[in-house]
Amino acid sequence: MLESNSIKVEDKLFQNRYKVDEGNPHVCIEPHTVPSDVLQALVKLCPAGCYQKADDGTVEVLPDGCMECGTCRVLTAETGELQWNYPRGGYGIQFKFG
Repeated sequence: MLESNSIKVEDKLFQNRYKVDEGNPHVCIEPHTVPSDVLQALVKLCPAGCYQKADDGTVEVLPDGCMECGTCRVLTAETGELQWNYPRGGYGIQFKFG
């Protein structure tokens, strides 16, 4: 049974810090006019909420705040719609509880 003073996951995640590497995103989506089902799924499945649907119907990635969990890498492994690299040293997520 959970105690009433337990910490929520969202509260723990808020403690993490993210150092943005301006001009060097570690996640990029291949250009597309109609997003695949996989890209559309990322809008809902990314735990950090880094993917969103643009006004023109395409899917965009905003890697600031990415937790580097690999969900997008796994989902797009066969489609090749995503370029993903680890952030350069000193950038990216810095977990406090982790």
